[in-house]
Amino acid sequence: MTINIIMAAVIAVLYSVGFYLIMQRSLMRVVLGLVILGHGTNLFLQVAGGPSGAPAFVGSAAPADMADPLPQALALTAIVITFGTTTFLLALAYRSWVLRGHDQVQDDLEDRRIGNMVEDWGNEPDEPEGAGETASGPATRGGHS
Repeated sequence: MTINIIMAAVIAVLYSVGFYLIMQRSLMRVVLGLVILGHGTNLFLQVAGGPSGAPAFVGSAAPADMADPLPQALALTAIVITFGTTTFLLALAYRSWVLRGHDQVQDDLEDRRIGNMVEDWGNEPDEPEGAGETASGPATRGGHS
């Protein structure tokens, strides 16, 4: 069984575009990215299922000629999960639009603080000033003066 190179390229493009859109700050782009990822997953499952075959009914065809029903079941499950997640994210985006007037995700203050620490990490000296001192004077090792 070989995979069609065109289908592999289409799946790669769908996943790339989907992940790119999910990383954006606009909630509508995140929703569109999730939908595109869902389509890429469904296409991947159908391609992974192999060529079509006879219906999987016992006695209707030889077992070697029957189609594998598992990828079809997984694709239906992925469709339902994508639909449910999409409706939830659309509700969140609508609520954000009603409350704030836009759908842009704001920076978290803790994320910004950690980002600043990472940027400054290479610029700091090995031991900051006053690191070996306490309020009563220089600190000693072992805790005894």
